[in-house]
Amino acid sequence: MRKQAKARQIGEILDGLYPQPPIPLDHVDPYTLLIAVLLSAQTTDKRVNLVTPGLFERARTPEAMVALGQPAVLEHIRTCGLAPQKSRNIVALSEQLLVSHGGRVPADLAALETLPGVGHKTASVVMCQAFGQPAFPVDTHIHRSARRWTLSSGKNVKTTEADLKQLYPQEQWNRLHLQIIYFGREHCPARSHDFAACPICSFASTVRSRALEKRTRLPRSKARTRTR
Repeated sequence: MRKQAKARQIGEILDGLYPQPPIPLDHVDPYTLLIAVLLSAQTTDKRVNLVTPGLFERARTPEAMVALGQPAVLEHIRTCGLAPQKSRNIVALSEQLLVSHGGRVPADLAALETLPGVGHKTASVVMCQAFGQPAFPVDTHIHRSARRWTLSSGKNVKTTEADLKQLYPQEQWNRLHLQIIYFGREHCPARSHDFAACPICSFASTVRSRALEKRTRLPRSKARTRTR
């Protein structure tokens, strides 16, 4: 099957399963979304949604977050991975928003990427989910799925993002980003996956893509250590 035809078929399946995929992180505005996305690195969305209500009750604006201070922020997010580093970045980016952006989250990818703790993926999520701008953030689910389905070479997330953007029109990017995440979690796990029974892998994966995944997969013990 040609890659473009495969991409179209995958998109149709995902539209059928997730016609209106919800944003998985609870938030009320661009600032609270930015903080939630930053917290989600190496942490489940479920865990983030458990800690943010208490944090946002104390501080829902950059001014309040700076006033709350790093030690108090750390207490609220301690159960998230990399909590000390994240608490420092949350306060630092809040200070930078006040100094450089009038206390508002900029609707600009390059400006977002200058904020402490905010990389390309986090900035892309904020652009598409907070501001409705076309972006294709690539997380581990999307990176793995695109390689499994041979939509991308899977060399790195930058390559995967570029490949997917070429295959799909801009108006689908924001929706597909969430659809692939949900599909990866619910139908296409990293381990013990039944390729033949998967609604997409059954026709989209190849013997070569499955072999490549086995060769590049981390041992279970090392994978757990890497993601703490």
